[in-house]
Amino acid sequence: MQKITIAIDGYSSTGKSTVAKQLAKYLGYVYVDSGAMYRAITLFAMEQGFISDDHFDVKGLISNLELVQISFKLNKETHVADVYLNGINVEKRIRTLEVSNFVSQVAAISEVRSMLVKQQQQMGEERGVVMDGRDIGTVVFPKAELKIFMIASAEKRAQRRYKELIERGDNVDYSEVLHNIQERDYIDTHRKDSPLIKADDAIEIDNSNLTLDEQFQNILQLTTQVLEGL
Repeated sequence: MQKITIAIDGYSSTGKSTVAKQLAKYLGYVYVDSGAMYRAITLFAMEQGFISDDHFDVKGLISNLELVQISFKLNKETHVADVYLNGINVEKRIRTLEVSNFVSQVAAISEVRSMLVKQQQQMGEERGVVMDGRDIGTVVFPKAELKIFMIASAEKRAQRRYKELIERGDNVDYSEVLHNIQERDYIDTHRKDSPLIKADDAIEIDNSNLTLDEQFQNILQLTTQVLEGL
C-alpha cells in the first residue's frame, strides 16, 4: 500500500505527540517529534548560558548552532524514539517546565527554524512519516496528504500538563502551568517566522472532551479515508 505523509499541528499540550506516536506505531510509519528538536536546542541554550530568566543572547546561540547535533534513537524499553543532544539522551530533561518556559522564544529564531526544517524535510523524503509540531502542515510538509490541526481549551491543556508533571515528580503548581501555556500560545501565534496557524486544508480536531482512544480512532479513520482514496 502506498505510504503518505501525515502532519499534525496544534497548540502546546494538545496531545499531538501522543496521538502521532500511536498512529505511527499502528501504521508502521516513522514518527518525528519536531517539538522535541526545539526543546533540545533550548536545553543546549540553557546549558551554554545563552538564555535565562533575565537575558537571551540570540547572537551567541545562532553562532553556536553548528555545535548542535540532534538525533532520535529507539528506546528498547518504551519502544519509542528518545531524543539525543550531541550524543546524550536528554528525553527526560527536555520535558521539564523550565525548558517549556523558554522553548517558544528559541523556536521563534529564524536561523533555528531554518536549520530544523531542513532536517525535518530530509526525514520525510520517502513518506511513511508522522510528524507533529507547529508548522508541519504549513512549512515543513505543505503537500502532506493528511493534515490535522489540534486544539483544546487552555484550562484543559493546563490540567493535563499539570497532572503529567506531578506524576513525574516535578514540583509545580497549576497556575504556573496555565500561565506557561497561555504565554506559549501567544508567542507561537504571533512570531514573524512560521507562526502557528491552521493550514487551509487541515482538519481541525478539538479534543477538549475526547478520550485518548476517541482521539486516536478519529484520526485513524481520517487516515484510512485518505489511503483508500489514493
